[in-house]
Amino acid sequence: MTYWCAVHTHALAESKAAFHLRQQGFKVFLPRYRKTRRHARRVETVPAPLFPRYLFVALDPEQIRWRPILSTVGVCGLVRFGAKPAAVPSEIVAAIRSREDDEGYVATTSVADLRAGDPVRIVAGPLSDLDALFECCNDNDRVTLLLELLGRHVRVRVPALAVAKPNLA
Repeated sequence: MTYWCAVHTHALAESKAAFHLRQQGFKVFLPRYRKTRRHARRVETVPAPLFPRYLFVALDPEQIRWRPILSTVGVCGLVRFGAKPAAVPSEIVAAIRSREDDEGYVATTSVADLRAGDPVRIVAGPLSDLDALFECCNDNDRVTLLLELLGRHVRVRVPALAVAKPNLA
């Protein structure tokens, strides 16, 4: 059964790893978004990975040799549970793909209507389904949240795409 797995890459090597994995015949998904970068009085929009240092590979570990992924240029490792690659729910990958525009960039959500202290729910990623408090925007595509873990508040940075207002019913 084919499913998506998360591949951990070296810093700033997501595209390089994706290229080499495709060369080996793997189906690769590297979600990107448009990031606004300011440098030396210039403002430019550049493509950036939605999940820095991670990309997704579709594979069937029972049918295909997946261990060559571990020695691919740009790859640090594969997210695994024990010896078997961990499955990323296909709904998450489908939700990310549904937000892609014509050029393949993921449209990020606006968090302009959130204020410090507003309750939010994390809807994607490893912290999915956790409630948090909105603290601030870091840039157009990342936000800082306060999570209550072990009786204290911990700051985490997540993509704005992964945050939603909770349904208050």
